[in-house]
Order: sequence, then structure tokens, then C-alpha cells
Amino acid sequence: MIDIVCSPTPFLIGLLSSSLSRLKELPVEEVLVVDLVNNRFLRQIEDEDFILPRKLQGALEHILEQRNELANDKEEGTLKNKQASPESSPLNEVVSEAFVRFFVEIVGHYSLFMTSTEREERSLQREAFRKSVSSKSLRRFLEVFMETQMFGGFIQERELRKQGAKGLFEVRAQEYLETLPSGEQSGVNKFLKGLGNRMKFLHKK
Repeated sequence: MIDIVCSPTPFLIGLLSSSLSRLKELPVEEVLVVDLVNNRFLRQIEDEDFILPRKLQGALEHILEQRNELANDKEEGTLKNKQASPESSPLNEVVSEAFVRFFVEIVGHYSLFMTSTEREERSLQREAFRKSVSSKSLRRFLEVFMETQMFGGFIQERELRKQGAKGLFEVRAQEYLETLPSGEQSGVNKFLKGLGNRMKFLHKK
């Protein structure tokens, strides 16, 4: 099973430290290897410090650094409302919301550039989508990100999806678009404020 790390597709896989020597023998490319026990990189691609827009990266790091505090606040709010569930995990919810909000900030305006043909086939106006972003660093990131399998799969799923169907991402994206001034798709970093508002909403549930 360890051979899956040689796959040219995106993946996230956990391995025991005893498999590290075997991993080093495999012809892996563009793979990050992280030692979660010691909180350090064992293998890097060397673009980690500059590939993401600085403001968004800083906001994401800030939220993740305070994940335990946010999770505790949410848990206390849930207990006060007597809605604690054994299946729910405040920490997981905080981390999940942080990453959802991060991607909303990057590509949450995609729906504004989806067009439909007479056959009701949907497609993304890619260049207009990228150029609509006012932040230069975000435009540069999108230029790279839009060529990845991850983005291709994301858009393909939404091109094939029936119009009007909404998942969690679409709900968050719509909330995000409603906070922007008319005609502005992105550029203003509302990441921290948006996640903070989301946490307040979760406390009230």
C-alpha cells in the first residue's frame, strides 16, 4: 500500500515511522513529508513560504494556532445551550471551517463566472474568473492553482452539478459574496472576520 505515494494524483496518507526507510527508497515527486510527532518537515518542495498569498496564509496560521481556544469557546457555548453531541468535535469543526473559509476566500467567487449554454451545459470563464481578483498575489496563485488536478476536479464537479444544488462550500461562498461591495469579487481579506462570525453562529446553534 505504501506505493500509493508514487501516484501522480493528490493524496494525504498517514504512515508509521517504521515505514520511513521504505518511503525514502521510493521515487516520489512533489511530495511533502511531515513528522507529526516532532512537528517538522522531513521533505519539502521549497515553495511553501511563498506559494500562498501572504495575508491568507497568515490568517490561516493565526486561526490554526488558536484552534484549541476557539474549540473550547465553541464547546462552552454548546454546553450552555445543552446541544452537546457525542458525534460532534468542536476542534474538528473549527479546523474544517478554517480551511473551508480559506478556499472560499480564494475561489468562492467562481459562481459569478459560470455560464450555461442552450443545452444547459455549464462552464467556467477561466480567464475572467482569474482576472476579477484585485490582489496581485492571489492572481499569481490562481494562475498556478488553476492548472492543478484539484482545481480541475473542483470545477468539473460544479459544471456537471445541476444548477441550484448547493453543498457546504456553496453556502459559505454565498455568505462570503454577500459581504463584498457590489462588483467586487475578492481582494479584501475578510478571512478572520468571516470565520469569527461563523464561530459566533455555531455557538448559537
